[in-house]
Formats: sequence, structure tokens, C-alpha cells
Amino acid sequence: MLNRLGAGLVTFGLVAVLFKIVGLQLATPMAAQTLAWSELDLFKLPSETDATAEAIMRQYLQDLSRRGAKEQNQGIWMQSGLRKLASNQDTVPLSAASFTKIATTIAALSKWAPNHQFETLVSATAPVKDGILEGDLVITGSGDPFFVWEEAIALGNSLQELGINRVQGNLVIAGDFYMNFKKNPATAGQLLKQGLDSRSLPAAAAEQYNEMPLGTPKPQVEITGEVKVATTPISEAFLLLRHRSLSLTDILREMNIYSNNVLAQMLADAVGGAQNVSQAAAKLANVPPTEIQLINGSGLGVANRISPRAACAMLIAMEHFLQPHQLTVADLFPVAGRDTEGTMEDRNIPIGSAVKTGTLNQVSALAGIMPTREHNSVCFAIINNNSGDILTLRKQQDELLGKLSQAWGISPNVDFSTTHSPGRLGDPNRNERVTKSNGENNSL
Repeated sequence: MLNRLGAGLVTFGLVAVLFKIVGLQLATPMAAQTLAWSELDLFKLPSETDATAEAIMRQYLQDLSRRGAKEQNQGIWMQSGLRKLASNQDTVPLSAASFTKIATTIAALSKWAPNHQFETLVSATAPVKDGILEGDLVITGSGDPFFVWEEAIALGNSLQELGINRVQGNLVIAGDFYMNFKKNPATAGQLLKQGLDSRSLPAAAAEQYNEMPLGTPKPQVEITGEVKVATTPISEAFLLLRHRSLSLTDILREMNIYSNNVLAQMLADAVGGAQNVSQAAAKLANVPPTEIQLINGSGLGVANRISPRAACAMLIAMEHFLQPHQLTVADLFPVAGRDTEGTMEDRNIPIGSAVKTGTLNQVSALAGIMPTREHNSVCFAIINNNSGDILTLRKQQDELLGKLSQAWGISPNVDFSTTHSPGRLGDPNRNERVTKSNGENNSL
């Protein structure tokens, strides 16, 4: 299961400067915060590029050519503030693999606030007597894509705190309840049934339990009945617990650090599918729809195509949307020097850079925001299609960024502190005990 990592913050000033120039106020929802800068002469990027960036990029492309890679298969975009620093095939949509998750991230933020939590309701159809719930235990989901073993264990402990040790009836699954990235309600229900009773936990769940805080109880809620899937609302059930997921910010960060394809697809489906994701991303990033062409929300498949310019435009749009929430893209994506697991393993990216990787058999891609001394925040995107060995391409991408960072200087303002307090999987404080108006618990 995914590990929890600390959050961080890199100081980025690009969007704040842009909005200060035109005197605009940020507002919600996200669509209202999107600046259509291509329609303003003020925001036309100057034609003059950065000589240093151009020279380093040209050397990078020549090195690829010597290895047999075609220049037309290499997409590059570098931008700082209102200035395009260097580019190659910048508006051409190339196979971009998990750059697709950048689009899924921005589309999710257009639907839910960064602090949004998915609710799962736990109800009963009969009272509890002597530790036995004499009816069914009903689980009503709302599409939480990150309900995993730790969450089930914590939920089992909360049920036992209510005095429930055994369910005489069935475990009934209603609504959109998923577990361990399984969307089939019957399968998710079977997993939950195991998770509520530590005596039936599989080895994978026991391993995740060992990652929970020392002293976490092992729940023993026995369900004697079967797992049933409700086809109609269960009106006779009364509410016991309200479980809230991790925040959307935490879920997106986990998705991007580990490039979790199933989690990305679940979020994309909740937004309305690949077409809705691509349309929302293009609109919010203010790029032509032709520059973001998606067939899913994860990036699996070479038919997912994104231009380098569009990748940066999405990151910049996200950055300005997140500012009023006291967040940055560093709260949603892995950061060099802070995160070392997942997609950051064996990478040598300049410290403080918030990035998203992309990998398929014939695709290697890297995009992000890199803090520098000379140009402040530089947004970059590199896409290599059909260009040889993936590990070699990754090394060359890192070397390209390293040369740019050396030429421009390392930013003195790299800061891993954050106002966002990341949640942890299995936190019992996200299980709210529901009470009646007289203050007595519904299970009594």
C-alpha cells in the first residue's frame, strides 16, 4: 500500500506577479480563477528566448540525435514569468504517458476543493444488544478512491468503540463504495469484511497494519452474514458513523508521487471520464483542445497526447488556483530533495523542483517547476518519444535540468515548510460518531 510522505512547499511567485500586474482578484471556483492570458497583449510571450537555455537545449537535442533519436520526437518548453526561454515542438501533442495525471489533477480541482473529503456512511438496520448488532451493517459510499486497509482497520476500531463486536446480519454495500482500488461493490465489501476483523486479515493488510501508529488496536468485528449489494436505498437504516477520507490534496499527492494509475482513473471517472478531463484541462490552462488529447485519466497508452506547452500551462493554472488555499503545486506533486520514493527513486533533479514524470515503453517525460536564482520559477516540460532506452533518457533529462540550474543558479528561496498539515491513513479522528439530538449515540 502507498506510504505516507511529508508535505512541503517551494516558493513560487509567478502567478502572484501576473495577477498583481493586471489587478485581478482570485476567486472560486477554479474556472473563475483562470486567467485567459492569451487574449491579452500584455501576456503575449516575448519572442526573445534565453541564449543560455537555447544553447543547452540544442546540445541536449544533438546528443539525442547522435543516439539515433529524431528531433521531431522531442518536445520541450521552458518558461519564466512572461518569457519563453526555449522550446522545440512546443505545441505538438506528443505521447506524454503520466503527464495525463497533471490533467486529471487539474480536472479534479475544478470539481472539488483541495480540502474536499469523500464521505462514507456507516448505518445499522437494528439496535445493538450485548455487543451484537442484530441487523445489517450498511456501508454507503460516495466515491472515496483511497479507502484502503488502514481505513478499514480504523473503522473496525470505531465500531468496537460503539460496542459492536458482532454483526448478526449482512454487510450491505450501497452507493459508490470502493476499497483497495476495487470498484466492484461485492469485491470491495469482501475486502472490508476482512479489514473489520483482524482475525481474517490477509498478509498484505497485516503489513499495512504494522505501518500504523504503535498501539493501534486490532479490530475484531465479526460479520456472520454475507456481503450484499443494495440496489435500492435502505430507508430503515440509522446512522452510526460518518467516515471522511483524506483530503483531496493528500489523495492527489499520493497519486502523483507514486503515479498510481488506478487511483488516477477512479478520479477521472468521477469527473466524467477522459473527454471531460481533457476538455476541463484545456479550458483551465487556456490552451487549444488539440494540445490535450486523452483516452483515459492515467496515461496508459500512447494515444494520450499532450504538448509541452500545455503541460506547463496546466501547472501554472494550478499554481494560481492553489494560492488562495495557501497551497502550491509542491503540495500535490513530488519535490526533489523532499520526496525520495515512488517516481523520485534514482532521479537527480535539481532540489526544490516540483515535478511529474511520465513513462511508457517508448515514452519518457518530465515536467515541473524549478526554482532558480536568475529566473525565479521556471516551468519546464520535456517529452521524448521513440528515442531509445528509458533509463538513459531519464538520466539525460536530469542532466539537462542540472546544466540549466548550474547556469541560472540555485534559488536561495527553497522552502520545504507548508501550511498544509497532511493527513495519515487510518486516522480514527476522521470517523465521526453520530449522535441523536438528546446526545445519545444512535447505536444504543
